[in-house]
Amino acid sequence: MSIILKNVGLIYSPGTPFASFALQEINLEIGSGKLVAIIGHTGSGKSTLVQVMAGLEQPSSGEVMLDGIVLYKKNTDRKQLRRKVGMVFQYPEHQLFEETVEKELAFGLQKQGRSEVEIRTQMEKAMQFAQLSEELLSRSPFELSGGQMRRLAIASVIAMEPDYLIMDEPTAGLDPVGRDEILTGLANWQRQTKKTVILVSHSMEDVAKLAEEILVLSNGRLMMTGDTRSIFARGEELQQVGLDVPQVTALMMELKRKGWDVPTDVISVQQAYDSIAEQLRRRRP
Repeated sequence: MSIILKNVGLIYSPGTPFASFALQEINLEIGSGKLVAIIGHTGSGKSTLVQVMAGLEQPSSGEVMLDGIVLYKKNTDRKQLRRKVGMVFQYPEHQLFEETVEKELAFGLQKQGRSEVEIRTQMEKAMQFAQLSEELLSRSPFELSGGQMRRLAIASVIAMEPDYLIMDEPTAGLDPVGRDEILTGLANWQRQTKKTVILVSHSMEDVAKLAEEILVLSNGRLMMTGDTRSIFARGEELQQVGLDVPQVTALMMELKRKGWDVPTDVISVQQAYDSIAEQLRRRRP
């Protein structure tokens, strides 16, 4: 159970003076049951990469496999693929289109051929994730607040319980409270279901808090892969390609530069507190 990319490349406008590489020689494997973040500077290829993984953007070269299924072949079972992969785009509320909240949540499940009992069960789970009350089921999605619309759009994808949930900047434009609500719900859902979540994000704090592994893209190439702490320990390299690091990691890097014997793979406030407190104890006469 994994997503595998072998030598994947994608060229826009090939054979013309305007040809440009969106992806170059991407080789990676994402195992099941993980929360993986993809980070990179603007234009690094993040959105293109996840669309290739989701079966939405055919690469110019290489091979993409999902649980042993080769995605871009004529005989690929697209219905099976749709059951396995759920895609949430930037500003997912733009994906809403049904007359009521209830119809919005049920639409994908009906297309999957689920029974009425299954549909009702999955809708209840999705409403719980979205923190939406049952009284909203009869209302138009477009009567909801912006944060509610965003949560509903994500919940309509989660309701189908895809094996792979791919989210491209799902919290873009939200205030801190709205962002935390969605990310907390997402993390809880992933822990409960053991599904694979692939999250594109520009917030290093969110990535540090949620992700088990990180993929770093730069100019269409895979620059780094690894667990979250090991990636952020390479903060200077990340900064060289225009990326930030979590504020707490930046603090530890600065202390290190000033001669403190502290680790630079710190990604939480508690870890930083413990390390600094230990150094202060050692410095006491």
